Amino acid sequence: MLFARIMNEGKFIYESCSIGGQMVRKNGEIIFHDPVSKTSAFLISIYEHFEFDYPRFFKMDDLSKLGWLASEILLKGQDGIRNCNPEKIGVVLSNANSSIDTDLKYFDSLSDTPSPSLFVYTLPNIMIAEICIRNNFKGEGVFFISERFDEKFMAGYVNKLLDSGKLEFCICGWVELFQGAFQAVLFLVGNSPGKGGQLFSADQMIEIFKIQ
Repeated sequence: MLFARIMNEGKFIYESCSIGGQMVRKNGEIIFHDPVSKTSAFLISIYEHFEFDYPRFFKMDDLSKLGWLASEILLKGQDGIRNCNPEKIGVVLSNANSSIDTDLKYFDSLSDTPSPSLFVYTLPNIMIAEICIRNNFKGEGVFFISERFDEKFMAGYVNKLLDSGKLEFCICGWVELFQGAFQAVLFLVGNSPGKGGQLFSADQMIEIFKIQ
């Protein structure tokens, strides 16, 4: 326990964002709700509501759209991160079903004409690439598969990256989408408290995760 406290000292969650249950939350507060639209339309309604302007969004598969939207909302108001060395900003994500939602759609396209636009998204780390391309992040990007959100593993991995000096900031969390069910919960983590920062730990992440 003492070791865990030392590892977490000086690391903070600056922002959290979740998308799920037809709602978008920022730091626990509901900032958008669309109870009617199904998955693809719901993601577009978020994009339109927040008046994003990024035509590449419409080329993405739904999993990448979900992660991209969560990251955009997460980073809103964190302009200081733009002044950081892009090689010191990383993205560490996980889910249970990889990119299987898009894999199955691509498989269905094989009966007619294989879709190159679907094929490019048949790896979950393409979602990380979309987030990094948008923000010019060049630090570590890695995607893990687990049955559920493993907060202890995630906290340990991100802590090591921050402790090693490889990263100064990290977006981490869970982005899952399969057969119409979806959930994204992202955290922006760094080494200094910032404004209103919460101590970064596995326990704090899971507490935030529970209310999303």
